[in-house]
Amino acid sequence: MAPALLLIPAALASFILAFGTGVEFVRFTSLRPLLGGAPEPGGPDARQGWLAAVQDRSILVPLAWDLGLLLLFVGQHSLMATEIVKAWMSRYFGVLQRSLYVACTALALQLVMRYWEPVPRGPVLWEARAEPWATWVPLLCFVLHVISWLLIFSILLVFDYAELMGLKQVYYHVLGLGEPLALKSPRALRLFSHLRHPVCVELLMVLWVVPTLGTDRLLLALLLTLYLGLAHGLDQQDLRYLRAQLQRKLHLLSRPQEGAGPGLCPLT
Repeated sequence: MAPALLLIPAALASFILAFGTGVEFVRFTSLRPLLGGAPEPGGPDARQGWLAAVQDRSILVPLAWDLGLLLLFVGQHSLMATEIVKAWMSRYFGVLQRSLYVACTALALQLVMRYWEPVPRGPVLWEARAEPWATWVPLLCFVLHVISWLLIFSILLVFDYAELMGLKQVYYHVLGLGEPLALKSPRALRLFSHLRHPVCVELLMVLWVVPTLGTDRLLLALLLTLYLGLAHGLDQQDLRYLRAQLQRKLHLLSRPQEGAGPGLCPLT
């Protein structure tokens, strides 16, 4: 086990990397498609149809590259979340297991964003080109993206952001408080086992609600939608627990005279 003084900088470095990657992911998924990316060679008229696209190497090669990047991310994110790998990481890295998982996920996502190949000549599933849709559809998409990201950040706070990022595990370890999950109720542990991605619906909104759904964006949205769908297993008991927790936190937030601290308490 590394000395306590080395655990804190390692956890903070992982958190900073994850935070920066999150900001870059917002730019990659929202700002670039909404505010415009690289100019399209030849404009929309140069795009090919779907039948011609499956025979064009200039379209298939970048799509295959993008698919490989996505599979790398999904493979890392899934493999390191298995109980066998988590047990191995806990054995050799101890309390830094979650921080290491977060850092590796951030690095894999950075690879996807930095080396993503757009396909400007590929076919599009839909595109807002004619007025007034060319003006109002991007504006509507922008508003929905802002709402989705605000919901995502709010949900992450409710789900104990410090614990998700691995900071709380190190903090508790340094203070000798044990494992944070050991203090969770059985209902909270049951929810966590069913819900690996608490921002599924909002992230799907970000992926699909765009003015132009081109070939590479369609690949990104389809694969991540499939992955998010397979990672979900909520039932009525989980939903009732989430509703009760949300009502409790809203009740705490509505009592400012008792301080804002309890209003951000994590799931218990």
